[in-house]
Amino acid sequence: MTTTAPHLLIEVDGRPATEADLRLRALDTYGHFTAMQIRDGRARGMDLHLARLDGATRELFGMGLDGERVRAALRHALEGVRDASARVYVHWQNGRDSENSANATNSTGTRPLIGAGTGGNTTLMVTVRPPAALDGRAKKLMSVPYQRPVPHIKHLGGFAQIHYGRLAERAGFDDALLTGPSGLVAESAVANIGFWDGSSIVWPDAPLLTGITMALLEPRLPAAGLPSVRRRITLADLPRFRAAFLTNSHGVAPVAGIDGTVFPGDAALLKTVTELYEGVEWDRI
Repeated sequence: MTTTAPHLLIEVDGRPATEADLRLRALDTYGHFTAMQIRDGRARGMDLHLARLDGATRELFGMGLDGERVRAALRHALEGVRDASARVYVHWQNGRDSENSANATNSTGTRPLIGAGTGGNTTLMVTVRPPAALDGRAKKLMSVPYQRPVPHIKHLGGFAQIHYGRLAERAGFDDALLTGPSGLVAESAVANIGFWDGSSIVWPDAPLLTGITMALLEPRLPAAGLPSVRRRITLADLPRFRAAFLTNSHGVAPVAGIDGTVFPGDAALLKTVTELYEGVEWDRI
């Protein structure tokens, strides 16, 4: 049994990806995905991942996505790997695309398809990479004037996020902070952001993607003595906050500052938030 994913593995509907599979996806960026960390064959917030995939599939393609199909595709791709970074991508294929892709693989005698259909159907691509973890550093963010289109969906085609993230790194920052009109704070290029004003955790009330880590933390904060609210935040409001942190599938990371604003920080707050997240139960895939 392989304990840790040693390299990149790609499967499409339960079989190794073919050149035809990858060509179709390279030319068609209309789709969505979810990303998760796998430890000991489990993932946090599995029900939220499945709900995300099902909801986005209904909105983009007009049909639901069975959670058991997703679980089966993940289990098949992991195939004994216990620790990994995994993603599930959802695309749409018409009947001819599906038939050509399936025939190209079946002729080699490889694995059977999982959930493949005809006439027009959703197709699942699962990628498995080595596990990822935070490096422990406090992050510095550079604000940029950009908001993701259709932000509530974790969709493909994030050119601007990558572009602004690279610009931020070239300028000596760790990531970009996406903002709207009048400096409205939304999210980072790859994470949600929460702020601490000394009495409450404040999440931006703006068009954004509610990440799985944020969705797991938000309802648990009040029980830990940390009221959680959503409020409109602009760049001009940043000096009012004592601390900030990022959340994504890698976990929780402190934010040292945004542009020229430096946050004093609050070690006790970060410890509480981190422990809350680390205490979330891991779900069987």
